[in-house]
Amino acid sequence: MNYIVISPYYPENFQQFTIELANKGITVLGIGQEPYEQLGPGLQNALTEYFRVDNLENLDEVKRAVAFLFYKHGPIDRIESHNEYWLEQDAQLREQFNVFGAKPNDLRKTKFKSEMKKLFQKAGVPVVPGQVVKKLSDVDQAVKKIGLPLIAKPDNGVGAAATFKIETAADVEHFKAEWDQETVYFFEKFVTSSEICTFDGLIDSEGNIVFSTTFDYAYTPLDLMLYKMDNSYYVLKEMDPKLRAYGEAIVQAFGMKERFFHIEFFRKDDDYIAIEYNNRPAGGFTIDVYNYAHSIDLYRGYANIVAGEPFPESDMEPLFCLATSRRASSHYAYSEAELLEKYRDNFKVKKDMPAAFAELQGDYLYMLTTPSREQMEEMIADFGKKAECSFIVKSFLTAVNIQ
Repeated sequence: MNYIVISPYYPENFQQFTIELANKGITVLGIGQEPYEQLGPGLQNALTEYFRVDNLENLDEVKRAVAFLFYKHGPIDRIESHNEYWLEQDAQLREQFNVFGAKPNDLRKTKFKSEMKKLFQKAGVPVVPGQVVKKLSDVDQAVKKIGLPLIAKPDNGVGAAATFKIETAADVEHFKAEWDQETVYFFEKFVTSSEICTFDGLIDSEGNIVFSTTFDYAYTPLDLMLYKMDNSYYVLKEMDPKLRAYGEAIVQAFGMKERFFHIEFFRKDDDYIAIEYNNRPAGGFTIDVYNYAHSIDLYRGYANIVAGEPFPESDMEPLFCLATSRRASSHYAYSEAELLEKYRDNFKVKKDMPAAFAELQGDYLYMLTTPSREQMEEMIADFGKKAECSFIVKSFLTAVNIQ
């Protein structure tokens, strides 16, 4: 089997996908823009060949790289990055070279929020009212139909970027003034819930879910963007059967194969409202968080299903796994050393956040496991607690030797 990895070097934690695929005896070929010397021995040993391009965003250049590897190594069986940024390019390359996996038309389901909503409804999962906004006259029409408050997001977009919360008539006029009238927007009713949870997992080549889990956000992505809060989320030990049923119905409706999925929901009262389907793993270091929570290795598990082998099950009971961040610029009530000593039996790893995520999510990420929800909530409070102003002033005076 010939497997092309797009951007094998970045993000760094995804390098393990390449290594585990090679460990299965798969011929792994890389295309990226970093010099070969930068890859390091782990990737260099795992890659049968690495084709460096000047610009990974230049589709024609990447196509030439794939064509060369095809000519040299024979038919290509897989092309994958697992990265949101390259999803469309991956799909275009698969279509061009007739490779198994999602093609551009398949991605419409997860690219456009309006298309997602249709499939959520087909799956019988609750959604909020929404409407596509393409021209200025659509704005007032959507506001009248949906009602305030509402959220306006690009119909084709990810995350909370370019998002407007519209609560008043003045907000409507502000949106009209800011909108370029070229980007198609999707307006939907604002959900008064601060609880966002997920149904995440991995699908095999037949479309069967071989692994699933769920995590809760301590704060919504929109709050993180607006208020620069410290990011915290945690994998749950058990999943609500209703959430599982909704998630499984959605996966079936979208019909993807041999892919990770990351589906977000609002939790409201005793029910859930579907937000969006992401055709990839959750971002950042979340795969590592899943691994610690479930005592598994998803990098190896993915390689197993690509190789046509069973997904390896864990014999261990799941744990809560907390991923909580801190900012270098913030002053906290407890030092890192104090916290790592207090939670020495729970602490797993500290990660430096890549610059691309640090502004939104924080500079450092800590992962901790516990069988107790109460202890997990204590961890969130301890890691996030800010120092009082008097303590900050005292620390400053001490630092400059002023009594």
